[in-house]
Amino acid sequence: MLKIAVLVWIVLGVTVAGAALTVVLAVPSLTVNAMKLLPIVALLGFVVAIPLSILVARRIDAQTRRP
Repeated sequence: MLKIAVLVWIVLGVTVAGAALTVVLAVPSLTVNAMKLLPIVALLGFVVAIPLSILVARRIDAQTRRP
């Protein structure tokens, strides 16, 4: 399951970080501090994706496990 979780984390990490970066760049009050916020938000996106990827990997493993 760890291999599945790592592969899912790569995809989810990029997706969540990209969504968070888009929010920072789209909100005018956050754009003022964008140079400080962009690396922080990108890192937080990857960290948030870790538990999500574990949940998704468990579901994939449960669906594909042979009886």
